[in-house]
Amino acid sequence: MKLGVLTVMFSDKSLKEVMGIIRPLGLQTVELGTGNYPGEAHCNLKEMLASKPKRDDLKAMLKGEGLEISALSCHGNCLHPDAAFAKKNVDVQTDTIKLAELLGVKVVIDFSGCPGSDEKSTKPNWVTCPWPPDYLEILNWQWDKKVIPYWTKQAKFAADHGVKMAFEAHPGFVVYNPETLLKLRKACGNNIGANFDPSHFFWQGIDPVDAVRALTGKAIFHVHAKDSKVYEQNARVNGVLDTKHYGDELNRGWIFRTVGYGHSVEWWKDFFSTLRMVGYDGAISIEHEDSLMSRMEGLTKAVETLKQCVIFEKVSAMTWA
Repeated sequence: MKLGVLTVMFSDKSLKEVMGIIRPLGLQTVELGTGNYPGEAHCNLKEMLASKPKRDDLKAMLKGEGLEISALSCHGNCLHPDAAFAKKNVDVQTDTIKLAELLGVKVVIDFSGCPGSDEKSTKPNWVTCPWPPDYLEILNWQWDKKVIPYWTKQAKFAADHGVKMAFEAHPGFVVYNPETLLKLRKACGNNIGANFDPSHFFWQGIDPVDAVRALTGKAIFHVHAKDSKVYEQNARVNGVLDTKHYGDELNRGWIFRTVGYGHSVEWWKDFFSTLRMVGYDGAISIEHEDSLMSRMEGLTKAVETLKQCVIFEKVSAMTWA
């Protein structure tokens, strides 16, 4: 496995400045945003597509730092019921796939998206319960009319360009757990898989280690290293479906944390061991969203913890069996 970082946390700095910041950390990969929610501070999509010299400069800079690009990220909502908004997201995603091919990057990360409740909707509608019956009618319509048709076509487009689509399972979108990821993969093909982020599973009550086993290495294309912490004194009263702002840490049922501040080093060791067991040997990309720490402290502490836990080297022959 290789340890890296999603550079979006340093969007106020140039990529050259980011290189100087992360150089002492001894990382091996970077994940770059290309637009939509992550922005494109370090990889201007149109410029990169239009200019081979710019692409060559990017690759040369990263190679000089001993880094490779683990993935291009364009998290958005291509299924948004607002047609203009959806088109912008689709255009970014499509161009990101094209750029990935030109750069030799094998993974593009996105959200699965979420449609509205019907053709007249203007806002997404995330269904979370089966009753009253209206909700299942909405869910079936979303999958049959929007989700499967779009992703069948786009997964093939990505495959034709030598790129895999990795979905970050995230509440608010149709793919939010292993079951829905596997449902989409079954319907739209094996070029769809997971950008596995354990932080979104913890607070839903999902055990990420069991989720890794359920997905297997074949369906995991990329991994985010991010922790979260459920504050039981709040969750016991109001549950974990929490719409309070992330900055209201004291009163929320849960918040995102730097790796090691939500779960123990022992847990993370088991997580990476299980990834190795199911055959995953790709990038581990740190995503900083800990509101209790500065980005630099959060990143540094995550690196320190992960270097104890990530399994970097190939397996040796079993001399004992």
